[in-house]
Amino acid sequence: MRSDIFFLICLAASAALYAGAAALGNDYVFFAGYVVLQYVVLSTAWNILGGYCGYVNFGSAAFFALGAYSTVAMHKLHPLPIPFLVLIGGIVSGVVGLGMGYLTLRLRGAFFAIATLALAVVLQTLVVNWDYVGGSRGAYIIRPNEIAIIGPYIQYLFLLMLALVVIALTIARGIERSQLGYGFATIRDDELAAEASGVPTLRLKLIATTISGALMGMAGAPFPYYIGYLQPSSAFGLEYAVNSIAMPMIGGTTSWVGPLIGAVLLGSLQQIATVTISSAVNLLIVGLLLVAFVIIAPNGIIGLVQGWTRGRAK
Repeated sequence: MRSDIFFLICLAASAALYAGAAALGNDYVFFAGYVVLQYVVLSTAWNILGGYCGYVNFGSAAFFALGAYSTVAMHKLHPLPIPFLVLIGGIVSGVVGLGMGYLTLRLRGAFFAIATLALAVVLQTLVVNWDYVGGSRGAYIIRPNEIAIIGPYIQYLFLLMLALVVIALTIARGIERSQLGYGFATIRDDELAAEASGVPTLRLKLIATTISGALMGMAGAPFPYYIGYLQPSSAFGLEYAVNSIAMPMIGGTTSWVGPLIGAVLLGSLQQIATVTISSAVNLLIVGLLLVAFVIIAPNGIIGLVQGWTRGRAK
């Protein structure tokens, strides 16, 4: 299937999803749906580097927070429509991703993972001490109650995140089926052999960190308008780092479908638990599911389905 056809199918599915949510007549569906869609973008972005290239990134929360605080900074300087803020957040996070890649991608394995975690700690320290964006006190973002034509503002944010999901999935699928994706796969399978064969591994890894960071920043850009009050502990929350890793691993990291399945499954379970039990159990749910899938299906749901398919074919 061509990328343009896939893009149109995603648009049609998004329109159907929005219509179905609107038909329920309950704004909470949009609040919960926004979070699930946000995790779809984050997990898809993480998978471009972590799944396709095999470089585990523990700094997802840092790129997400960069997008969010870019919005806060621009809101104080000169308020702009959210689509422009999303673009700015993507540029800022993409540039930081490129810089991080240049400084750390000569590291491999656990050393690279630790370096990305250190990046998150450094950025959080900078934000805490940056009074312009609220520092440790946090910052308020007052949003309008409604927006023309669409209605409640949360529906507008939901639509924006739906658009980001379509963009992220289209990019991930396009990479997977392109020469760039094949280059990423050689890095994941055996980087030393790829270098010996003439594959420009450093350049490919820089491309991966830039795209991954940009998409994470774009996911974080609307967050201040969603939450209303942004503080470092919420922007750099542990759940973003954990979920962005767990969701692709549960769904499957070798295909664009895996992060989508993992994010929808795990994100929906967390939203149900938040309503019925408490949001405090969300990370417990992630941990239990992750342990279960590592034991039962180490290649995720996609790998499990592919294994069943091959078994029936024989």
